[in-house]
Amino acid sequence: MAQLSFGDAEYAGKKKRTKREIFLAEMEAVVPWSVLLAVIEPYYPVAGNGRRPYPLAVMLRVHLMQNWFGLSDPGIEEALYEVASMRQFAGLSLLEAIPDETTILNFRHLLEKHELAVEILARVNAHLSRKGLLLKRGTMVDATIIDAPSSTKNAEGKRDPEMHQTSKGNQWFFGMKAHIEADVDSGVVHSVTTTPGHHSDVGEVELLLHGKETVVHADSGYAGAAAHAPRAKVDWQLAKRRSTVKKIADPSQRERALALERRKAQIRARVEHPFRVVKRQFGYTKTRFKGLAKNTAQIVTLFALANLYLVRKRLMALTGVVRPQLG
Repeated sequence: MAQLSFGDAEYAGKKKRTKREIFLAEMEAVVPWSVLLAVIEPYYPVAGNGRRPYPLAVMLRVHLMQNWFGLSDPGIEEALYEVASMRQFAGLSLLEAIPDETTILNFRHLLEKHELAVEILARVNAHLSRKGLLLKRGTMVDATIIDAPSSTKNAEGKRDPEMHQTSKGNQWFFGMKAHIEADVDSGVVHSVTTTPGHHSDVGEVELLLHGKETVVHADSGYAGAAAHAPRAKVDWQLAKRRSTVKKIADPSQRERALALERRKAQIRARVEHPFRVVKRQFGYTKTRFKGLAKNTAQIVTLFALANLYLVRKRLMALTGVVRPQLG
């Protein structure tokens, strides 16, 4: 940032830190910036061909904030004008040009075109592995439904053809599924796949497993997983349907079976933590784009960011950061 505007200077002198400022300061401390910049840099336009591009570091920070705060392209542009902490995090000033919504859109399209979200997730996980925060011995698999707009009030007069209707319990949903494999100890997500909403969970197991796991935890929806993903040395800890356990005639055996299922559920519950971060912390409860490809790029990025958020305190402890400051 070359020079502070009066508004930025006034902001720099205030005393109270907001929740947004604390969050951005933590992310500033834990995001492996050099690693992510190295992923994107080979594809980013260089100066000399048309209008001078914004610095890559600025656009990456804007893109991450857009995902963290669930903002549209126009929404993040307006936020950069209105919110000093977000402007400071991006390294921008009101005395300089702010990226407009088209520039932000083109950056997102660049990441989608070269499928860089998957590489970003891989690099983040490699970073966490080097820090000793990703063990890969025990793993959990699960899926969550992401709603999609069901309205047909659009130019085509149709719903998104790549989304599909599905039921969960007695409720019906229209959208897609995000399938994940997560580390038992840390909750860090190893891999992500997406499907239309009506696809079965167990059908994605083979694509999710990384090959180093020795035990896999999953709910009763993954019955038959061993046949879909045959692994000689994997212990499949699958939940039994409650109705099956209740049919056990002997009371003592039934109670032991229920106790075992409770222990399984306690371990398996950790797989909900990445979903909680993505849906509650980052506010991603409905697809923003049309088609699986664009939404997959966004949700893979969100899980990469969720991994950093889940272990942020341990990462800061490793670097000796106790109270990170923004700016």
